[in-house]
Amino acid sequence: MTGRLSGLVERAFLAAAVAMLAAPALAQEAMIGAPQPWGMGLQASGGPIKDAISSFNSLVFWIIVAITIFVAILLAYVMWRFRAAANPNPSRTSHNTMLEIAWTVVPVLILVVIAIPSFRLIYYQDRTVEADITVNVQGRQWYWHYGYPEHGNFTFDSYPVQDSDLAAGQMRNLEVDNPLVIPVGANVRILTTGQDVIHSFFVPSLGVQRYSIPGRTLETWMRADRPGTFYGQCNQICGVNHWFMPIVVRAVPQAEFDAWAAEARTRFAQGLAPASLAAAPGAPAAATQMNVAEVRR
Repeated sequence: MTGRLSGLVERAFLAAAVAMLAAPALAQEAMIGAPQPWGMGLQASGGPIKDAISSFNSLVFWIIVAITIFVAILLAYVMWRFRAAANPNPSRTSHNTMLEIAWTVVPVLILVVIAIPSFRLIYYQDRTVEADITVNVQGRQWYWHYGYPEHGNFTFDSYPVQDSDLAAGQMRNLEVDNPLVIPVGANVRILTTGQDVIHSFFVPSLGVQRYSIPGRTLETWMRADRPGTFYGQCNQICGVNHWFMPIVVRAVPQAEFDAWAAEARTRFAQGLAPASLAAAPGAPAAATQMNVAEVRR
């Protein structure tokens, strides 16, 4: 009886251990990079750039907290120590050399502490020297145009899904008919330009933002370290239908990306949308139809 009970306990322990190990993998597959109701702070990170941004944000936040606490304590002390009852004859001292040096040097040192990682982050975000894939991104009034020059040079347009066409689980004003698809773990070079006015390619959970300016080509990069769906928007006010420019980036395993690219070369050349990718666990369902005439207005 004791041996049987021991075996049951051992099997329960192994099952719990397997569940604990499997949980991160399931969470990884189900990642959704999107705004959350009552969300606090930055969106969850889906790649190394957003990791660096979150780290820098935390550094600056705690510096601000420390400064706020120090100033609050200093004000409280001054109000208590130099109140009229305790200090009826105020000092007429107008200069203090050490104090003036301190309140000049200390802010400079704080700015240096902020500037060094800030500049490092700016250069890190700028471009990647080892790109695995290049994607051309063109902002147009009011939709996105994507191109894959290294995979047959196929191109396609990405329009928002109308409210009447939303499927169960899809997010209003954020879904598109044709998402930008990238392989997981690949350094993706992004080359942006604009067709008409200035737009902005912005995906918060991947830490990427770059203007798309007519007549200029700007470079940036991104990488998704886990499968998922990452949502963004044009955050440059580009006209009356500015909201018509949501961005959806789907990160999928390399084999799935290769299959999608092979099919997309044919179907987009025929003016057809590629077959929908299999939705990751927890990801919204794909739209079943698209009212393009309404979007083009």
